[in-house]
Order: sequence, then structure tokens, then C-alpha cells
Amino acid sequence: MSHTEVTAPRLADTEIDRIRRTRAEDPAAIERAYATRTRRDIHGEDGRLFIVAADHPARGALGVRQNPTAMASRTELLRRLTLALSRPGVDGVLGTPDILDDLALLGALDGKIAVGSLNRGGLRGAVFEMDDRFTGHDIPTVGDRLDMAKLLMRINLADPGTAPTLEAAANAVTTAARARVPLMLEPFMSRWADDRIVNDLSTEAVITSVAIASGLGADSAYSWLKLPVVDEMERVMDATTLPTLLLGGDADGSPDETFSSWQAALALPGVRGLVVGRTLLYPTDDDVATAVDTAASLVHT
Repeated sequence: MSHTEVTAPRLADTEIDRIRRTRAEDPAAIERAYATRTRRDIHGEDGRLFIVAADHPARGALGVRQNPTAMASRTELLRRLTLALSRPGVDGVLGTPDILDDLALLGALDGKIAVGSLNRGGLRGAVFEMDDRFTGHDIPTVGDRLDMAKLLMRINLADPGTAPTLEAAANAVTTAARARVPLMLEPFMSRWADDRIVNDLSTEAVITSVAIASGLGADSAYSWLKLPVVDEMERVMDATTLPTLLLGGDADGSPDETFSSWQAALALPGVRGLVVGRTLLYPTDDDVATAVDTAASLVHT
């Protein structure tokens, strides 16, 4: 299957054209779309969540595996996202304002959990990458329009840019709790290596990141965690009582190995579901529907 061929139903070109016209001629339509969309409880019937992630482009991260511009086409990304959201068992989507606004205009957020991404300022490859400014959604907007928020928190003990990021994250936790907005914290212990940021995925490092993230802010009542699947995941989950969603990440192994590791981790106490982006939206065989359906079956057993 070629890069642009995705299992039907496909988003029509006329719908993409409609979004462009609406943005230019009637921008208030976005606010109306959020105000009238059908909303749901975040816990659903079984208390589990399966969220598709699409907040990568705003950080300049457009690559998938060996294709450095896989996510460059907004038309193609929207086609894959609307297909994923149409599949049974998909509870919602994580994105930046531009992407969620497009989906709202398409009506694709009806009955779904919409998660706003707060900080995308630590651009990939930038010298200031560790100073991950909050350049996306804010908590008041999430409270008015969306259902949850998410922030990325990379902790580099050798880089002073970590300090303002931690402070901003703590303020966001406090603000979210006061607004009663669930907030997913995605922490990593990170370091510079060959002029790029590398996340430490050792069990000990992930446990340390969990301890730091869990203690941020004046009120942890609405704090969630979004964590990678690593070795000895049971030790990681023993480090927190916060509700946790698993980060699917960018799978380098075979799909069977990836799904198997997710399945084992999803069975652990405290794990409430899965957040996956490029692995499912751009699978190796380009069959988005099958990849999404398989992941959904693991979450909602």
C-alpha cells in the first residue's frame, strides 16, 4: 500500500476545502463547533481510555521511522485521524489547537475525549529544546472546550532550561486542579547526546521521573501520568498511585512484539489505558484501521 493509500472511509477533498474556506471566512465557526459538540465522561463504561496522539508536528517532529516528512501533509494527517476516530474503541485524540480545531469543524470530536497539548516550545533539535515553553493550549481553554490536558516534561539535570519547564509544569498542575481539569504529565529523565535530546528509558530513570512529576504543583487531585512501556513495568507502576496511561511511542520492533508489550503492561494495577500516535497512524503496512482496531482490543478487553 502506498503512503497516501489508507483504508476507507477517506476524508473527501471537499471537506478539506470547506475547512480552508471556513477558517478564512467564518473563524467563529470553530468556537461554535466546540460549543455544540457532544461530550462524554472521560471514564466511559469500563474506565479505560484509548487516545490517538497527533501533537508531534507543532514541535517540528514530522518524521516517522525512515521518512522525515511523513506527517508534513495536513490533508493526509486529517484523513488518518478521522479514520482512526471512526473505529470502535477509540475514545479520543490528543492534539495541538490547530489539529483539534480542524477535527472540531469536521465533527470528528463528537462523543470523543479531546486532549489539549500545552507545551510544544521545545522544538526538536533546537539549542533551547529543554526550555519547553507552554506555546499550545492553556488550562482555561481546555476547561471551556476540551476534556483533558497534557504536558511534556523532560528533566535534564545538566541543562538549566529544565528549571523554567518544571516551574511552568507545576503552575499548570495547580491551575488544572483548581479548574478540575484532568492533566496528563509525560515525564522523562533526559540528556544531551550528539547535539540531540535522548530520553533515558531505564526502569530506574522512569521511576525517578515519576517521583518528580507526581510531586509537582499545589494539588495532585487531577494529575495523571503518561508513561513509556519499559522493562520491569510493575516496578514503575508501584512508584505511583496516580492514574496512568501508557505511551505507545515509536515502535522499532515488529508489530507483534509491540502489541505484546502493550498487552502485558495494560494488565498492571493503575494502568487506565493507552496513548499512541505515529505507530498507529503510520503503521509499517499503512493499514491504519487494522492497527487501531488491534490496539483498541487490547485496551477494551
